[in-house]
Amino acid sequence: MLNRTDRPVPMPGEAEVRYLDGDFRVIRPGAFVRCAVTGAEIPLEELRYWSVDLQEAYASPEAVLQRHAGFYDDKRADRR
Repeated sequence: MLNRTDRPVPMPGEAEVRYLDGDFRVIRPGAFVRCAVTGAEIPLEELRYWSVDLQEAYASPEAVLQRHAGFYDDKRADRR
């Protein structure tokens, strides 16, 4: 029997996640998702940064900035 503070052991492997505004929904259970910039494994309980529009996760605020800087640079180049 689990206590309220006990967490079930996550399923091994990569999870499939749908990123929502301020939340995310696990579509396929797993222990982690991958950072779209660095490729690092991000345990689901540590997932804090993602893009709803791009549907991808980020390991850190620096990874978010790196991804979006490249994304907006591409958009500016398309307008020229």
